[in-house]
Amino acid sequence: MFFGNSGKENLLTNKNIQNMTLLVAVATPLTNGQDFNIPTVENNALVSNVGPSGIVSDPLVSKPTSDQISIYVVRAGDTLSQIAEMFDVTVNTIKWGNDLSSNTLKEGDTLVILPISGVKHVVVKGDTLASIAKKYKGDAEEIIAYNNLSKRASLSVGSIIIVPDGEVLASSPRSITSGPRSSSSLKEYAGFYMRPIVGGKKTQGIHGYNGVDLAAPVGTPILASADGEVIISRGGGWNGGYGNYIVIKHKNGTQTLYSHNSRNTVSVGDSVKQGDVIGFIGTSGKVTGAHVHFEIRGAKNPF
Repeated sequence: MFFGNSGKENLLTNKNIQNMTLLVAVATPLTNGQDFNIPTVENNALVSNVGPSGIVSDPLVSKPTSDQISIYVVRAGDTLSQIAEMFDVTVNTIKWGNDLSSNTLKEGDTLVILPISGVKHVVVKGDTLASIAKKYKGDAEEIIAYNNLSKRASLSVGSIIIVPDGEVLASSPRSITSGPRSSSSLKEYAGFYMRPIVGGKKTQGIHGYNGVDLAAPVGTPILASADGEVIISRGGGWNGGYGNYIVIKHKNGTQTLYSHNSRNTVSVGDSVKQGDVIGFIGTSGKVTGAHVHFEIRGAKNPF
């Protein structure tokens, strides 16, 4: 993709995505005529209807500006760095969430832009991946995957390591929670969502992006929590720790996510009704046992 001199100058001096010309995205209209969290074109600029999702720069902490998951369809000439700039995320955020091993993109590829929060850690003498993970309550495997490190990598003093979904102590002058941990600030839609499995047991309360863990045997059906349209159905791979997962967008402007599935039974574009079977409980991705990790993005999680 080619930027004219003025466009390139604007891009370097101002990160506002409305200055980025010649970028085109594929928008998916909702039934109410509005586009939900899919980049659209306004005045030859690519913008997001909800706002860029991902991590932003901070001396200590990176945090998402939105909890919504975005989708971007790669166009001719796109590069990872340009797409990262559009959504105000890092290249590693895109690679980590899409299991990309290189920077090569193909026209027509669909990229998932996962909002990633994390702690920026400056390596000091004596640091190891294990000690950094312990310090911020992170996961060493995720640190390796996100930062493109090998398990035996030596850490250079002064280098920056991102700890996905890391936490800092409350006594620290700067702290962050990974996602909307305080559900009191979220809108409540009483009766709109149903529990995504029958039976089972809640093994972890609100964590991550407004999610709960509901444990049940492998193969237990996973049910659509509300009517909506499937916007993501990923099978195979790490996928940012979610493993096999599904995201459904709903008419009230929210999204529900169902992850660690053994198998998905729906595809992108499918319309689902509340209670429809969309997959089965498994142990894919980052798990310690069979369960469904269920998130509601944009509303209070009643479960």
